[in-house]
Amino acid sequence: MIQTLFGAVEQEPSLLERLKSGVQKTRTGLVSALEDAIQGKKVIDADLIDELEFTLISADIGVGATEEILGRIRQRVERHQLHDAEALRGLIREHLLEILQASERAPAVVAEPPAVVLVVGVNGSGKTTTIGKLAQRFKNEGRSTLLCAADTFRAAAIEQLEIWGERTGTAVIRQSPGSDPSAVLFDALKAARARKVDCVIVDTAGRLQTKENLMAELQKMSRTARKVIPDAPHEVLLVLDATTGQNGLEQARKFTETSGVTGIVLSKLDGTAKGGIVVAIARELNLPIRYVGVGEKVDDLLPFDAEKFIESLFEK
Repeated sequence: MIQTLFGAVEQEPSLLERLKSGVQKTRTGLVSALEDAIQGKKVIDADLIDELEFTLISADIGVGATEEILGRIRQRVERHQLHDAEALRGLIREHLLEILQASERAPAVVAEPPAVVLVVGVNGSGKTTTIGKLAQRFKNEGRSTLLCAADTFRAAAIEQLEIWGERTGTAVIRQSPGSDPSAVLFDALKAARARKVDCVIVDTAGRLQTKENLMAELQKMSRTARKVIPDAPHEVLLVLDATTGQNGLEQARKFTETSGVTGIVLSKLDGTAKGGIVVAIARELNLPIRYVGVGEKVDDLLPFDAEKFIESLFEK
């Protein structure tokens, strides 16, 4: 079962196979490299540990998680609890899963619709595409959805969102370019209540985490949402481009400080060998990964499950 804003839903039967396909590059960069390093080794020595360190760092697991893993290996070797280099694979797998599970938490279940999902991120992260895919996913789950075009700074953003609205059969609330984003959001929430819609997905302007005035705009939008729906927004999803690696971690840190991020959507996971950033985000920021993007199609947004993710990396 997967926990969602609307309660638990059945896990998709094809989730593991689709994840395996989506993480193929990371699998090659991390697990295949680990196996190459370990293969044929009879003892766990300094050279092997150096190789493991290089492999983990290269996959963007992060320095902190890498040090934890290597520290655990050294400790078990010193205590004579780890003799076989082949056992290292299982130990690393176990620790990566622990990190991901430690950051997992279910989203707040919305008792009375509409659920309000604010989607934030920097330009080029795949934010608008993710919103379209999320609308399709909610539709597939039997939820009615409204899209809010609150990215009014870039005229093309409204058009792009409307294209996704057409593709997914989802209505879009918009105003003219340059309008106050909070005013657009206010209209969208009023419309959602009147139409008895289950969920409102809000597109926000792509912004650098260093732009304080734009970050303040996100805070204003959250305040506006609460005027219409007291406990909104129910989710603030930060879309990160998996191909940016450790830079994505810094983006997540800044957005968390200023806009109350509750979960991560990792886009373009299929396009990178550095999918280990999932682990770095979970460990450093204690943020749950909600979804991962594994392709260009409208249904290529998958709910994240720590066990399935690790299984997709390590299972043959």
